[in-house]
Amino acid sequence: MPAARELLLDAAFVALAARPWSGVRMVDVAAAAGVSRQTLYNEFGGKDGLGRALVRREADAFLAGVERTLADTTARGDGDPGDHCAAVALWTLRTARTNPLVRAVLTGCRSERLPATAPAAVPAQRARPETPVLRGAPTPTAMADRIRDRVVGAIAATTAPEGTRRACAAAVRLTLSHVLAPGDSDEAVAVDVARLVRALLADG
Repeated sequence: MPAARELLLDAAFVALAARPWSGVRMVDVAAAAGVSRQTLYNEFGGKDGLGRALVRREADAFLAGVERTLADTTARGDGDPGDHCAAVALWTLRTARTNPLVRAVLTGCRSERLPATAPAAVPAQRARPETPVLRGAPTPTAMADRIRDRVVGAIAATTAPEGTRRACAAAVRLTLSHVLAPGDSDEAVAVDVARLVRALLADG
């Protein structure tokens, strides 16, 4: 059976699909998870903590999906960097469309329906160096870098040449531009991503 923390995050995710975050009540999340409200507070400290944990979980799950996509592409024998970047583009576009939390993390555009991705500022007089402030979700720039690094790692046994890193970074940025402003079909974007990577690598 999943731990209480995962049950609560699952319940919060389901609740968020039905109503804005401002309308999600802690008592309802706890009841849906089958635990006490005190357990919820013990795990997350409050609603803000629950929201940040939920966003971080979805970001981590998305990155795990990137890794699975790359592994599947490699297992099929598609060793071309363009194929790897195209596969990640498809995963990214499809996931961002169906998961508003992932889309928010990738683009930095957060609807009022969603929980905040960063904690409220701590007054300087109350902040203590030995107690770091709880951080929110990764920034879009950090997410782009993490996706790039995973692609580079999948297509190179050792540290990839700078040209490969740059090509993968360009592929990620192109993909994220379509997350932010959808236009062509996912498949068409994936084809463009593959062509871009191959062209950049051919040019050295």
